[in-house]
Amino acid sequence: MALDKTKVVRVRDTEFQDEIVEIGEKTLPDIDKIRTCIQCGTCVGGCPSGRRTAWRIKTLFQKALLGLKEEVLDSDDLWCCTTCYTCQERCPRAISTTDVLRVIRNLAFKEGYAKKNHLFVCSLLFKFGHAVPVNDPTKELRKKLGLGELPPTVHSYPEGLKEVNIICEKTGFKDVWKKQWEKAQEK
Repeated sequence: MALDKTKVVRVRDTEFQDEIVEIGEKTLPDIDKIRTCIQCGTCVGGCPSGRRTAWRIKTLFQKALLGLKEEVLDSDDLWCCTTCYTCQERCPRAISTTDVLRVIRNLAFKEGYAKKNHLFVCSLLFKFGHAVPVNDPTKELRKKLGLGELPPTVHSYPEGLKEVNIICEKTGFKDVWKKQWEKAQEK
């Protein structure tokens, strides 16, 4: 019996996309639109990161829709997006691409796929309230520009650092980070 080429259907494992939707629907009511991605490439055409790197959100979404969970969560590309929202603004299907990507990143982090550099940045957040703390050269530059030595952020309001840490603890972020940080130090 010959194969009827008009009836060939791509079989997908929808478990991963279901997981993305389930996690994201708490904050993104239209997250299930990810299932409607037609792989048109409009998102890639306007991507500033894509001009300089191999980053392709379209490819990442295709893999997610095909159920390639580990390949998506372990991908370095997952972290190349600058979250500029250009792809989201241009999507003809009105998919919240950047927001979906953030859901996938959060899932990757929770499941132990965070990169060592990202874990280090988290440690700076806990210690200084910023991913990039103000150092002496930055303070000098701010003075030369006629600005205060410290920006009007947690640096200027030390009580804010306590609040940042309370938020990180109450959301469970600090616990997840700690487990992964310890695991990363063993490598």
